[in-house]
Amino acid sequence: MGKSLELCAQENNLGMSGTACGVMPSWASLSYFGWTQESQEKSTNSPGLQHRKPEPAAEGELSRPASAPSAPEEQGPSAQLGPQQQPQAQPPELEEGLCGWGNFTPGCLQRWNNPKGFLFHYCLLALTQGIVVNGLVNISISTIEKRYQLSSFMTGLVSSSYDISFCLLSLFVSFYGERGHKPRWLAFASFMIGLGSLVFSLPHFTSGKYQLASEFKDTCPETRINSTCQHYITSSLSNYLYVFILGQMLLGVGGTPLYTLGTAFIHDSVPTHLSSLYIGIGYAMSVLGPAIGYVLGGQLLTIYIDANIEEDIDVTEDDPRWLGAWWIGFLISCFLGWSMIIPFSCFPKHLPGTTLVRSGKVSQVHQDDNITKFEDEEFGKSFKDFPASLLILLKNPAFMCLVLSTTTEALITTGFATFLPKYIENQFGKSSSYAATLGGIVLIPGAALGQVLGGVIVSKFKMSCKEAMKFAVLASIASFLLTMTVIFMKCPNEAFAGVFQPYKGAESIGNITAPCNLRCNCSRSFYYPVCGRDSLQYFSPCIAGCTSSNTIDHQKVYYNCSCVGPKKRLLSTVEGDVIDAQAGKCESRCKNLPIFFAFFFATVVFTFMAGTPITVAILRCVFDRQHSLALGVQFMLIRLLGTIPGPMYFGIAIDSSCVLWDHNDCGVRGACRIYDNFKMAYMLVGISILCKIITILFNTFALVLYKPPSSDASGSLHSANQEGDQGMNLETKTLKKKPEENIS
Repeated sequence: MGKSLELCAQENNLGMSGTACGVMPSWASLSYFGWTQESQEKSTNSPGLQHRKPEPAAEGELSRPASAPSAPEEQGPSAQLGPQQQPQAQPPELEEGLCGWGNFTPGCLQRWNNPKGFLFHYCLLALTQGIVVNGLVNISISTIEKRYQLSSFMTGLVSSSYDISFCLLSLFVSFYGERGHKPRWLAFASFMIGLGSLVFSLPHFTSGKYQLASEFKDTCPETRINSTCQHYITSSLSNYLYVFILGQMLLGVGGTPLYTLGTAFIHDSVPTHLSSLYIGIGYAMSVLGPAIGYVLGGQLLTIYIDANIEEDIDVTEDDPRWLGAWWIGFLISCFLGWSMIIPFSCFPKHLPGTTLVRSGKVSQVHQDDNITKFEDEEFGKSFKDFPASLLILLKNPAFMCLVLSTTTEALITTGFATFLPKYIENQFGKSSSYAATLGGIVLIPGAALGQVLGGVIVSKFKMSCKEAMKFAVLASIASFLLTMTVIFMKCPNEAFAGVFQPYKGAESIGNITAPCNLRCNCSRSFYYPVCGRDSLQYFSPCIAGCTSSNTIDHQKVYYNCSCVGPKKRLLSTVEGDVIDAQAGKCESRCKNLPIFFAFFFATVVFTFMAGTPITVAILRCVFDRQHSLALGVQFMLIRLLGTIPGPMYFGIAIDSSCVLWDHNDCGVRGACRIYDNFKMAYMLVGISILCKIITILFNTFALVLYKPPSSDASGSLHSANQEGDQGMNLETKTLKKKPEENIS
């Protein structure tokens, strides 16, 4: 008993809560995520919570660490004060504790009760969120569209549901979560990510078995077949649209605390010069998530959709009727998300050493007339303070300029993340799967490398808020210059029969139908390009007038193609049969792909290298009690002005460069099949350059308009980091003296 009391005394000296020692304060029965104002007032007056609160630092000076002893002359007057005159009790949000649940705090859990342990679990959750939201959903959307007979507008609505949910909740969650128990909010986020993944997969188990349609013939029939217009009949399967929207919105609910409260918790728990490194690592893992999701989803799509039903099927992956098992990845994500609930729920409200870290930091908040409001400890604890708190952020010019710069960058990144595979496919004549793989190789590692490098550089040089802004400006200028070089790596269009090159014996272009294929009555909605022996590319085997086909060494070839002209290259089988055409596009004569790959990769690295410094600058230029709300405002505007309209703007630009549209038998226009490569390159690079210029301007405005507390505050940042590190080391050494607790 004496030993346990001694241990509690040691923990109280370190700023830990009485709850960890088995003393249940009056506010312990509060809500899971926070507390009410009334119960906070009761807890302040509770005798068991009379911890000393560090005095606020004077402007431009360092606060004394909580563990630093006071001078004798400073202790005298304070010691003579009566009970009613003692310094204000430490509010609950500054109290620290052990890792566990209530009185159950096993020593093995204390190994994780530090910033590195929290960052590890944060990275796992960010990785899971990236896998399901930006990986599995994107790669499965075309399969879902075919299986449940959804239009492109419907699937676009499904994709946007996550951002809509995030926007609706970001301000509410970030405002209330700032004063609450952030790790438990992340436990809630883990539950919602798992639940959203489960709901998204439910249609597979309730829609019944997938029924194969009749086999489609891609060659020209021997006898003319008259097509009839069959109007689209809405199927009951399309009602599953609402289930997919619900799943995406639940995922949005889970993603909101992750990127607002989780990031703020990391920033508040580590010294100033380390926060950029920790945040960069966390954001890098969220970028790697989509890469894993694409790889995992691509492999799962090679499994037949009804893998849970034992049945022999007579269809292969090359068959247009094939649908893959898209739903398995979401079940895996559900398990991964729910596995994070227990780890996050056992973290304390604040990690050990948070008080020392905060007391060792120099205030770098933007100076304006709103500072006096935050001298009131009660400000921001009730909903009535929400409008005033939000207005303070909106009137912070440095904060708003930094946020607006991230929105323009988000517009570019989401636009290219959506359409980069299509750009590579059309510019360099690659297949869809190969273009998607190249796009992932460029975007994902480049973005992750940029996030980590940005965090490492800011941390290595111990940059102040203003120095981080300068670094962001330089990185933005570098990415702008690299973006301009992309325009010189475009490729001309390859010869395409009826579009860029006339058919044999014809002189006009602009129509893929010609006398040589008129009897075939081919469908223009079936795009399956083939390369003829005349080095011309054709819309489909039927359009090329081919009447028979064969598969040789996993390569489909076609014979008796009436539209294919005299041979420019010899295509023949081992038996000597002359091949008129083979499946796939003709090999591109443009050799700019390696150069494009290198320069675009560098552009992505410098683009994301500015991301971590901007996030760090946002957190430093606002008040401590506004960190979560600031991130909530940032991510809401990023989605409203960046990620939601970005793909729309890029899609409009790409559609404007279309030269050949699909038309079904009813004459309704469908997707674009052939683009003008030069126009596409000018449009996409033009949008990117315009957004990059706006990004540089906003970052520059933030740098100019930012007003640090004083010249001494920024200059003493390095000494602040050193004192914060000494405080962290002091606490670590003190904790290591208790081996029975295994605290690290």
